[in-house]
Amino acid sequence: MNVLWRTLLVLVRARRRLGREGPLDPNTVTRLRIRVLPTDIDLLRHLNNGRYLSLFDLGRWDLLTRAGLVSAMTAQGWYAVVAAETITFRRSLELWQRFDLETRLIGHDDRAVYLEHRALVKGEIYARAIIRARILRRTGGTVPHDELFAAVGRPEGLPDIEAWVHEWADGSSLPSTKRPAPSVWE
Repeated sequence: MNVLWRTLLVLVRARRRLGREGPLDPNTVTRLRIRVLPTDIDLLRHLNNGRYLSLFDLGRWDLLTRAGLVSAMTAQGWYAVVAAETITFRRSLELWQRFDLETRLIGHDDRAVYLEHRALVKGEIYARAIIRARILRRTGGTVPHDELFAAVGRPEGLPDIEAWVHEWADGSSLPSTKRPAPSVWE
């Protein structure tokens, strides 16, 4: 419930900023200030590893809303889903600690868009996540990138996706939902 309220607050603030400042360039690094709450910690009294990814969703909502992508996708009947994610931890975030969440679009391939999130304290990276997201139609199926970019514009000047990100995406993918994926331990 805690993240739901935070998400709604981020959406309201992002829509206000979009109205005041106009759409962001999708290459912009967005920043949110977040505090670690009691509902975010685990028994070791630091930010739970799974909660990082839930809080990083806030950064995606902020970026996609302020860039005007949420409105365009809603108008088209599209939505984004996380297809894969990887996170690396460097230091722990403690109860009541404030941190900055930075989010940026880092590129796309023929099937997905990639985003990066960083949790920072005083400019130092505490955790970093790479997200692979797909754009789907509410009526079913994936939205091809040419159709996506026709509706929302193609971001210019995106950096190349690092080779390891492509290798990770390929290596961690599961079979299509149209193919069987039995659980067989080898």
